[in-house]
Amino acid sequence: MAEPSGPAASSGLNRGPGRLLVTLYAVFAVGATSRSVYQLSTRFQEAPLAYLLSAVAAAVYVVITVALVRGGRGARRVALVCCAAELAGVLTVGTWTVLDPAAFPDATVWSNYGLGYLLLPLVLPVIGLLWLRRSPAGAGAV
Repeated sequence: MAEPSGPAASSGLNRGPGRLLVTLYAVFAVGATSRSVYQLSTRFQEAPLAYLLSAVAAAVYVVITVALVRGGRGARRVALVCCAAELAGVLTVGTWTVLDPAAFPDATVWSNYGLGYLLLPLVLPVIGLLWLRRSPAGAGAV
């Protein structure tokens, strides 16, 4: 098999365990985007806050996926900032849904810390941040 070339190959972001990370983020990007598009277009009035927050989560997943695939110094920075924002979002929305469940008549991707998704929304950004820090070229590029 031929070795990949371009910025992603030199950054190592999508090699080894990074491939699994890219795959998981891509699955979440597609799933959260489809879910939020459907909810926003057909049921917005039922739970606007929840559906808008799911759309935000979807956008974050898309940006992280693209950044991990692209690789390079700039993409690594974007992925790092977005993973940190994702973690902050999961912690904030997760806590909010636990303390005030009435504010969310329907769940978001990040409700209850991502419990509806086996807590992957909580674990994924932590793994992403660790990978970005420890992957090849991680120390000098971030």
